[in-house]
Amino acid sequence: MSPSAYSPDSKPDPMDDAFRQAEAAAARGEVPVGAVVVDAVTGAIVAAAGNEVEQRTDPTAHAEILVLRAAAEAKGTPRLEDCDLYVTLEPCAMCAAAISFARIRRLHFGAYDPKGGGVDHGPRFFAQPTCHHRPEVVGGIQAGRAEVLLKTFFASLR
Repeated sequence: MSPSAYSPDSKPDPMDDAFRQAEAAAARGEVPVGAVVVDAVTGAIVAAAGNEVEQRTDPTAHAEILVLRAAAEAKGTPRLEDCDLYVTLEPCAMCAAAISFARIRRLHFGAYDPKGGGVDHGPRFFAQPTCHHRPEVVGGIQAGRAEVLLKTFFASLR
């Protein structure tokens, strides 16, 4: 995805971009999770991705992992200290670790995930003494929208 400007004047919501990625993932038969990395200084979208686990036959191809890789490549650094991550679902423990290693400034996520989440549920990765970088976390953003998207997707599989 080519970077696009995020201007305070037009007030686009990066979470809407994450939802577009999640909807595209669902259309490909992937669990509908989308993620966007935004430059916290300029507001520009650095990278966007949706889940590609099935497409790549790769259990690590979560939206967060893919978008962090793309953002690091775009910025030419593995440390994304001046970036914020928007994701439609609470990241799992694997993704939380990657977010910490990337040194994301702030994590914004949609639906909470009591079963598979690794931020506010499960291992609570950022609260562990072995976690070296803890981003600011804002959860529950458009949670209802994310829950409907996920429930609709899984209901269609039954």
